[in-house]
Amino acid sequence: MARKVIIVFFADAVLSSAIAPLDLFTRTNSLLVAQGQAAAFDVHLITLNPAVALGHSTAYTAHNHLGAFAPRPLGHDQCLIVVPAFLGNWDHVRAHNAPLIDWLKQHYQHGSEIASLCKGSYFLAAAGLLDGKPCTSHWAVAEDLQQRYPAIKLQPDAVVTDQNGLYTGGGAFSSLNLLVYLIEKFCDQALGVQIAKQFSIQRDQVNQAHFAIFNGLTQHNDASIRAAQEYIQTHCKKPLNIDDIAEQVNMSKRNFIRRFKQAVKLTPADYIQRVKIEAAKKSLETGRASITDIIYDLGYNDIKTFRDTFKRVTGITPQDYRKKYAHEA
Repeated sequence: MARKVIIVFFADAVLSSAIAPLDLFTRTNSLLVAQGQAAAFDVHLITLNPAVALGHSTAYTAHNHLGAFAPRPLGHDQCLIVVPAFLGNWDHVRAHNAPLIDWLKQHYQHGSEIASLCKGSYFLAAAGLLDGKPCTSHWAVAEDLQQRYPAIKLQPDAVVTDQNGLYTGGGAFSSLNLLVYLIEKFCDQALGVQIAKQFSIQRDQVNQAHFAIFNGLTQHNDASIRAAQEYIQTHCKKPLNIDDIAEQVNMSKRNFIRRFKQAVKLTPADYIQRVKIEAAKKSLETGRASITDIIYDLGYNDIKTFRDTFKRVTGITPQDYRKKYAHEA
C-alpha cells in the first residue's frame, strides 16, 4: 500500500521547497511503475485556504485543505507530512498560518511522521515537537531559531536529522538530501541512488557548515561585549589576547569571560577562532595568497592547528574550500 505523503502549501512558502518534494516523490513512483512495481507514495498537496500566495508573484489554487486530512487514531492511515521553507519574517508567517501549527501537532500525536525542509523547522519547533530532539535548519537562522525555542537541540551543521518520526533538513537545496534520505528509508537505497543521480543531488553531503557565514552573534543587549566583538572583528588579523580585550572594555579577565559567554554563547577564545576562520574563508575565496601565507597573516604559527580548526568549523579543509568557492574556480 502506498504511503500517503501530504505536502503543505502555505502563505509565503518558498516555491522551490514546496515543489521539490512533489517532483522527487512522483519521480520515484514513475521509476517503480516502469520496473513493474507498485507506486510507493500517494502524494497530496494541501493548503489552509483555497488560494495561497507562494512568494511574491505565484498563486496556487488547491482542491484539498487541512480539514480534508484530519488526524486519525493511531494505526489508521498514518502519513508523512512535508513542511516547506518560508520567505520573510517568522512572526508574520506564523500569524498567517497559525492553524497549521496545531494541525501538525495533532497529526504527530496520532502517529503521523513530519519532515521539514530548511526553515520549515520553525513550524515543528512552534508546535513543541522538537523539544529535546536534534534538529537542523538553514544555517542563517540558527541563532534566531535557538533563541526562540531554547528547548530544541539544534545541530546547525547537520544536513539531515531523524528522531521519533520527525525529520529536519538543512538550508535551501541541501534539504533535498532529506528527501533522498526518506526515499531510501521508505523504499530502498538503490532507488534513492537513482533519484539522486536523476536530480544531480550529492548524496554524501552530511555537513552544511562550509555554507555558513559567521555574522558575529551580536543579538544581545550587552553593549560592552558588543564593543569587544567589534574590537575582535577590527583586529582579527593581529594576535589577540583575552587580557588585552578585557582591558579595552574596562573589565577584569574573569568578569569579561563570564559576560562574553553569557551574551554570545561562545567563549572569547572560540569566538576569536570563528572570526579568524571567517576572515580566512574570504581570503580563500577572493585572494591568490597561498594557504600558508593566509594562516600566518591571521596570527597563527602552527599550520596544522589552523587546518584542524578550519575543518572542525567548516567541515572541509582549506584546500577543498578554495576549490569549491574561489572566484577563479
